[in-house]
Amino acid sequence: MKRYILITLSIVLFISCEDVIEVELPENDTRLIVNGVIRVDESQEFLPIEIVVSESSSFFDENTTATIESAIIYYGTPSPDAPEILEGGGVSNLAELEPGSGKWVPDPNFDADQRIRVSSIDEGDVFQLIIQTSEEQYFATTTYVKSVPIDSLEQGDETLFSGDETEVIVSFTDRADSDDFYVLDLDFGEFLVTEDEFYQGQTFIFSYFYDNDLAINTSSVVNISLLGADEQFYNYMNQIIVQSGGDQGPFQTPAATVRGNIINITGIDNDEIVDNVERSDNFALGYFAIVEEYTDSITITNNEEN
Repeated sequence: MKRYILITLSIVLFISCEDVIEVELPENDTRLIVNGVIRVDESQEFLPIEIVVSESSSFFDENTTATIESAIIYYGTPSPDAPEILEGGGVSNLAELEPGSGKWVPDPNFDADQRIRVSSIDEGDVFQLIIQTSEEQYFATTTYVKSVPIDSLEQGDETLFSGDETEVIVSFTDRADSDDFYVLDLDFGEFLVTEDEFYQGQTFIFSYFYDNDLAINTSSVVNISLLGADEQFYNYMNQIIVQSGGDQGPFQTPAATVRGNIINITGIDNDEIVDNVERSDNFALGYFAIVEEYTDSITITNNEEN
């Protein structure tokens, strides 16, 4: 009798575990996502301009390629008397690299002036991006920010809590004559931000620990980049890193909406009004920035092989 009761209870518990619970997810408004961080290598002739546009989707779906009508970049040096006026620059009309790719580059159908020469820009020059969709217009502005070279990359032998990490020691020397912000691209979708408040004009040395579950197990070469940043870009990347847990790039849809510098200016006919007045919830995700980048690589030996 007792055995029969136990079997019956087991069947009831098993059936209850098979119940299907339907969860209604909130409907998400589709947003334009713009990957507009342009990394500048000053040893190259032209800026490697590529603006990637996509659209956010529902919780379980991948982002989709966005369809836009045009993308234009204006650039120049702010006038001393009227900073909103750009002098000595020009315009770069962009075209989609391949239909449906969502990648926009300088239009090859125009003359060579559509490509911006690195030698023609200086730190502090202003770049403005205007994106036109079938219904809306978006605007972003940024200034060119320089970086500093990476002094050295070394593999260390320290570990963290699990003992299953690989240490890389990074060093660079900050500029003494300015307040600087930096974004470090540490490969494998890993990013860090830092500011020079406590090491201005000095050499900054720090350790970064790679979890050996990353692709570091299959590749012994790690590429590390040091990007210049203004305070606004620094703050944006800091929020992205916190929201994503540091395990994804800056242009995936984060756990919470992180607002960048791309605003909706549809219907605004006053150039001085670019702050989303009465439309605070209507903006694009992503960021537009022009920053200098220094890159270095290190060949490492995985701790498990030591």
